[in-house]
Amino acid sequence: MISFDIIDLTQYEFEIRRRAFIRAMQRGVTPGMIEATLKGGTIKHFGKNDVKLYRKYKNFTVICVDEIIGTKIKIVAIEIKR
Repeated sequence: MISFDIIDLTQYEFEIRRRAFIRAMQRGVTPGMIEATLKGGTIKHFGKNDVKLYRKYKNFTVICVDEIIGTKIKIVAIEIKR
C-alpha cells in the first residue's frame, strides 16, 4: 500500500545554502523561480527526511533538493532539468 504524506509548507522555515544559491544563479535560475518553486511546487519524498520540490516551466523544470530538520527545510541543491 502506498501512503502519500501531505506536507503543509507554511509551517516550515526555508534555509537556502549559500553554495546552492550561487550554483542556481550560474545555471540561470532566478530568485523568483526559486521562490515560486518553494511556494507552489510539487513535493516528492525520497529517503527518510529528504524531499524534492519541483516546478515545470516552458523549457525546463526547476528542482530543489531539500532536507527536513525539525521545523526547518534546508535547500541543499537547486537544479534544472531540460
